[in-house]
Amino acid sequence: MRVIVTGGGTGGHIYPALAIAKGILARKPDCEILYVGIRDGMEARLVPESGLEFEGISGQGLPRSLSLETIKVAGKSLKALWETKQILKRFKPDLVVGTGGYVSGPVVLTAALFGIPTLLHEQNALPGITNKILSSFVRKVLVTFPESMDRFRNKGKVILTGLPVRPEVGKIVREEGAKEFGLDPKKLTILVAGGSRGALSINKSMATVLKYLEKNPQIQLLWATGSATHKETITALENQGIKWERENWKIKEYIKDMPKAYACSDLFVGRAGATTLAEIMVAGKPGILIPYPYAAENHQEYNARALEKGGAAKVVLDGELDGDKLWALIEETSNPQQLNKMARKAKELGQPDALEKIIQTCFEIAWN
Repeated sequence: MRVIVTGGGTGGHIYPALAIAKGILARKPDCEILYVGIRDGMEARLVPESGLEFEGISGQGLPRSLSLETIKVAGKSLKALWETKQILKRFKPDLVVGTGGYVSGPVVLTAALFGIPTLLHEQNALPGITNKILSSFVRKVLVTFPESMDRFRNKGKVILTGLPVRPEVGKIVREEGAKEFGLDPKKLTILVAGGSRGALSINKSMATVLKYLEKNPQIQLLWATGSATHKETITALENQGIKWERENWKIKEYIKDMPKAYACSDLFVGRAGATTLAEIMVAGKPGILIPYPYAAENHQEYNARALEKGGAAKVVLDGELDGDKLWALIEETSNPQQLNKMARKAKELGQPDALEKIIQTCFEIAWN
């Protein structure tokens, strides 16, 4: 069996594609997998590092307005279609799987027009433009959120599978997670993470939250400030006279082992990327979500609202965020009855067997 996996531009498209590729290989080690991405995209580095074969094509996303750049991009798009055709003729895949981003367009479309079985995976509650267009051509569309299902024209093709998460998520005991970070497993713990590079608006608001937490030593904090904003955040805390090095506060630049961080926490505060939300749902953690305001088509707010609608999260928009408001939400959500209720709702929304559902659908499409 030969499979082409494609998706790129951001980690939100690349990591699910890698998870699917590795899931197929785990089930069928003799399968040949080729990852097709943009030649100079993020995937050109990440895919070879993961051990998968990579082949690059031309292209980039279309500008929002007509300009000379639009003509240049259109030329790259035509070249990408020709390059894709050559790859398909040479590799002869039995299946093509797209996870979104510009590169999915030429690869999935060309494969579908050649009669090769194709499917898409949509990570966000609001489908991306590329996937909405491609949905008319593929065999199946797999989605992460129920809210996505009505946003595709042909609903008969759409299957709710969820988004693959790291296998350790939701399976680590609280005591193990607490030991990793030097925390007390019996105390209420807040996990704050704005992404690997950080979220300045969240970090600024957290400075105010710390002043409230100084008066609440029974609450623990595990906070990843992000690499791009760590020094700035620590300097700001010190300038405000906040003694941030405390036994029950763990303020770090980056948290490498997020599954253990989820395991020892009771409440998540952070952005609303699809992968993060899939993980907190599987882990059964309530969220206070601050969607990234510059995400394409505002998709993070749609993601966050899906959890809010399901009773698993509270949402505050980035432009409305301040420290007092964030603390009020933390205080409200940390009520034991409310916390337990939201945790149950998060767990109900989670799809721990998402990868298995996706792989099974891949095999069914390839073999039918």
